[in-house]
Amino acid sequence: MLNNLREDIACILERDPAARSKLEVITCYPGLHALMAHRLAHRLWQADFFWLGRFISHLGRMLTGIEIHPGAQIGRRVFIDHGFGVVIGETAVVGDDCTIYQGVTLGGTKLYKGAKRHPTLGRGVVVGAGAQVLGGFTVGDGARIGSNAVVVKPVPAGATAVGNPARVIEQTEESSRSADTPCGGSSVPPPATELAATKSRTPCDSDWDAAPLQAILNKGTVQQQAQQDSHGAFTAYAVDPGASDPLVKVLHELITHTAEQDARIAELCKTLESMGSKVQGVPTALDAQRLNKMVDE
Repeated sequence: MLNNLREDIACILERDPAARSKLEVITCYPGLHALMAHRLAHRLWQADFFWLGRFISHLGRMLTGIEIHPGAQIGRRVFIDHGFGVVIGETAVVGDDCTIYQGVTLGGTKLYKGAKRHPTLGRGVVVGAGAQVLGGFTVGDGARIGSNAVVVKPVPAGATAVGNPARVIEQTEESSRSADTPCGGSSVPPPATELAATKSRTPCDSDWDAAPLQAILNKGTVQQQAQQDSHGAFTAYAVDPGASDPLVKVLHELITHTAEQDARIAELCKTLESMGSKVQGVPTALDAQRLNKMVDE
């Protein structure tokens, strides 16, 4: 038991930059206190001292705000950060090196006694603040559950589950998105520097080619989708630094839609001219960069 305590203290010092000393961890970290109480209660539970195990667990909940059923199996080097409001059910299994933030529920959706009602977390799983993992399924090794996610299905190893109901984002997919999306970028959809360069040309000039503009718009749509998906990626706490004003986002979407319409009109003009018809008075390409800047201001 002392070895487990040493490992718990060491893992807290490693994972929490706010931890300054072993004395501080031992005296001021409720997650550590809850685990110490649970280990005692779990031993009593395994020895068929059910009432005493539940009573120790109840005392631990009163002191820490963390409720762990004495029947739950908790691995080594588990870190419950802050921890207030954490609930871990009777048949839950938490693997080694897991990290659980405040407000997490490892709960069940069935009421049958003796059944596996609560989830199993593999090694190194991270569960963000406010997440609900409900059911007797398995969350694979190294998986991550985003803040406020509601997970009711198995999560593969190394994957991330976000949203309500949670959707699974594969690790490789998420890393590629983060590589394409600038850190802290805004939700401005179109890369409009290329659009501004084409505004001096009319869509119906004989040498007009709408393909470059369409490629730019397609590129902007892909980047916009990547930014939206990256906003839904894993966060330990319920924050989204890339989120912007909903009204601004709607205006940007309207600007993008207008630019796409201009591209279609340009393509129609080109087709009509190739058939021998002369089209005049068609508006020039939208200067999306200028309009997006005005919206942001």
